Amino acid sequence: MSQRRAEDTVRVRIPAVATALLIGVLAGCAGPGDGSRKHATDAKGTAGRSGAGAPTGPQSPAGRPAPAERAGDLPGLGPRTRAEVPRDAEQVVVVTGNGRDATRSSVVLYERSAADGTTGDREGDADDGPTWRAGPSWKAHNAARGWTEHHRQGDLRSPIGVFGLTDGGGKLPDPGTRLTYDHAEQGFTISGTGAEGEPLAGAFDYVVAINYNRKAGTSPRDWTRPLGEDRGGGIWFHVDHDGPTQGCVSLSKAHMRTLLRTLDPARHPVVVMGPAESLAR
Repeated sequence: MSQRRAEDTVRVRIPAVATALLIGVLAGCAGPGDGSRKHATDAKGTAGRSGAGAPTGPQSPAGRPAPAERAGDLPGLGPRTRAEVPRDAEQVVVVTGNGRDATRSSVVLYERSAADGTTGDREGDADDGPTWRAGPSWKAHNAARGWTEHHRQGDLRSPIGVFGLTDGGGKLPDPGTRLTYDHAEQGFTISGTGAEGEPLAGAFDYVVAINYNRKAGTSPRDWTRPLGEDRGGGIWFHVDHDGPTQGCVSLSKAHMRTLLRTLDPARHPVVVMGPAESLAR
């Protein structure tokens, strides 16, 4: 979306007829803000999926060391994708796209608990891995051109990978989340219309930052880009506006409230996102 800084207000205008003309300046769904709310300062910065510009070494794309050798029974995830889920993740949001170029997805939150014997170093794991409990399946939109493993600013595709979920915010007050929450009525203001002419007002009432090319522990409005500006950013879960996004994943307002209330940083939540064929590898 087109972006400009205007006294801490994010305003995004995307006339349907002008989408192609704006592609050079699009970057995710969010515009830059000052990220003025204080967040945890000891969180590690996160970038992108391993093999797609992420730092080398034993760091997971979700920003924590030692990715899991297996993640147990998470439906639809193949061995390569499961190996990227950090071993300490006890909440995994799986976003499954309908196809590489499709704009619609399904979202399911999977959880496991200490009772499963799967916390810490997994010494208590059973031979067949942890047991994951699935929540309901929610309908969602992703980016207007589908998905990519090498997201670039303005490509109108959602990034494929495994990313941490550490920070929330929105125009509306905190609905009761355990995540850090940046409530900024003006800072999350958005106007204009989306790619299909739908109004965007209210899309940022609630957001959860997806830790693609951003610094964890900061406001979703923070514009730090560890991989560089050309790799895009501002990838969020946010309220659905009845049309495809610029790179984000959008859910109904009710489901965004549920997501915010459910995610618990003590359980190291991550999102696994991409088209079904990519997640199955």
